[in-house]
Amino acid sequence: MTHRALLGNLALSIGAVSLAKRAAMAAAAQATGLAQAYGKSFRIGVAVSNQALDQQIAAQLELIGRECNSVTAENAMKWGVIRPDGVNWQWERADRLVDFASRHRMDVLGHTLVWHSQIPASVFVDAARQPLTREALLAKMQQHIETLVGRYRGRVWAWDVVNEAIDEGNGWRRSQWHNIIGDDFMERALRFAHTADPQAQLLYNDYNMHNPQKRAFLVDVLKDYLARGVPINGIGMQSHVGLAYPDLADWERSIATYAEMGLKVHITELDVDVLPVPASTGADVANRAAYSREIDPWPQGLPEAMQEQLADRYEALFRILLRYRNSVERVTFWGLHDGISWKNDFPVRGRTNYPLLFDRNMQPKPAHQRLMKLAAA
Repeated sequence: MTHRALLGNLALSIGAVSLAKRAAMAAAAQATGLAQAYGKSFRIGVAVSNQALDQQIAAQLELIGRECNSVTAENAMKWGVIRPDGVNWQWERADRLVDFASRHRMDVLGHTLVWHSQIPASVFVDAARQPLTREALLAKMQQHIETLVGRYRGRVWAWDVVNEAIDEGNGWRRSQWHNIIGDDFMERALRFAHTADPQAQLLYNDYNMHNPQKRAFLVDVLKDYLARGVPINGIGMQSHVGLAYPDLADWERSIATYAEMGLKVHITELDVDVLPVPASTGADVANRAAYSREIDPWPQGLPEAMQEQLADRYEALFRILLRYRNSVERVTFWGLHDGISWKNDFPVRGRTNYPLLFDRNMQPKPAHQRLMKLAAA
């Protein structure tokens, strides 16, 4: 064989190795998700839809397995789904989620035990359709919590025990729970949950937690709880945010405040709304606004410039979270990909929104790539 032939064969061999190496690197990158990238900082979670649980959509479950080490039941554990008639239990979806998490060594976040929404009206009345007494509703709350938490004792790592119980700057929300039981309804729920599973992490979860008035009211409640030994381990900040709201200084101030109290911070329902804000704002599911073309500007796809704005916003949020990595326990995205995000229909039905890290084809967006790069920095 001539010298030139030897060189040619060597070049082909090197090229083959190089191609194989590049293929291996690409495969490794594909196999590496956010959970691994942020493994030394905090857990990465996702809300799993009833659709994914019912249909066992392989591509969705595979993506969850790669990207996450924590899962939340988007709806499967809410009273109106798991106990739709207020009496009988429908365990299949919740069991399926917990089993999936166990197989993939993921933590499960139970959502939610006490909430004013997505609950049968019959829960709050007696056989004669009259409002329950305080004692009767407490008994019903206890039975529900002990049954649900008890079923998954040792398998559900943390619970959103009470959800959205504080009004915007007006103290306690005047829900049926509050109106019938009184100011101590949240304390009683926390104590019931702790009895049912003493090892589970117990959280209070709410939206607009950057709001200074909301924060101030909650801090007073938490100081009282901690002083009296009421079992609470952390605060869930939903963080349904937009490209320009809230002020990230206020958002960070809330993280710092809860951390300074010795509580763990969970970012429980993160997404970034890229669409124009209608008159109705906030994350209260009762809020709705009328559709107009002006507030649905990109039905055919998000422009590249907006993709970059979305990536900028996610990076800014994660830079803050990394500063508090000793107190931030988990970051959970409220939905797996844009196509199944609740933001397509809230607060305006029929819009096309792009609030998550994966597009409608379950491909990573520039925002995902930016977060992976940040984690490696």
